Amino acid sequence: MAEKFDCHYCRDNLQGKKYVQKDGHHCCLKCFDKFCANTCVECRKPIGADSKEVHYKNRYWHDTCFRCAKCLRSLANETFVAKDNKILCNKCTTREDSPKCKGCFKPIVAGDQNVEYKGTVWHKDCFTCSNCKQVIGTGSFFPKGEDFYCVTCHEAKFAKHCVKCNKAITSGGITYQDQPWHAECFVCVTCSKKLAGQRFTAVEDQYYCVDCYKNFVAKKCAGCKNPITGFGKGSSVVAYEGQSWHDYCFHCKKCSMNLANKRFVFHQEQVYCPDCAKKL
Repeated sequence: MAEKFDCHYCRDNLQGKKYVQKDGHHCCLKCFDKFCANTCVECRKPIGADSKEVHYKNRYWHDTCFRCAKCLRSLANETFVAKDNKILCNKCTTREDSPKCKGCFKPIVAGDQNVEYKGTVWHKDCFTCSNCKQVIGTGSFFPKGEDFYCVTCHEAKFAKHCVKCNKAITSGGITYQDQPWHAECFVCVTCSKKLAGQRFTAVEDQYYCVDCYKNFVAKKCAGCKNPITGFGKGSSVVAYEGQSWHDYCFHCKKCSMNLANKRFVFHQEQVYCPDCAKKL
């Protein structure tokens, strides 16, 4: 007598019918779906015997449900990456791992033009001036705290202005008596020599290099007839009745005694010590 060929669950005869063998038992398709089928992690429905199933690390999907979590592209026949319990296609994985733009917060992927500053990155067109909102891109800019300014806006908001030309000083400026200058504007009024880093003299808001001060401004010593510059030797000056001397040139006409800070007699445009003056 032939052995009965029945469904393990409902006992229906399976002769001539489709069936599934599961765990050593035979079952009809209806009972397979009800008692044996795996549940798809995407749609939460049973994966029937007539459906194609995708299996990965104890999780199951209908083949039509096995898609990239980002772009929803079907991955049943494609390579994929599992990350943070999500299934991703290779393209979206690249985007996931890419740095995010500080401006639009979207990924910066290979081929995108970008700007990087101190570990932060932007798409080129997202890197804009905090003031005028124009794209800075790869152009010059000035950081100010969390903000970034194009050259024009930085000059208008923050840069000092040269007292001579009244233009913004963006770099290389100097300060003299709390007033800002471009280095190229701070020059000798006579010969136009740049005075930054050089010795100079100010006379009535005019600035002179050493040579021009000696030749055109400085008083002449009544003794040696050379300019009294105030630089180096002879920086001390003796002045009397409209005339000036280097301190080392102020000496007695007869005995040559130096009379700086001493009593003297001025006679007929000459300087004498008191003793020599008595003998005149």
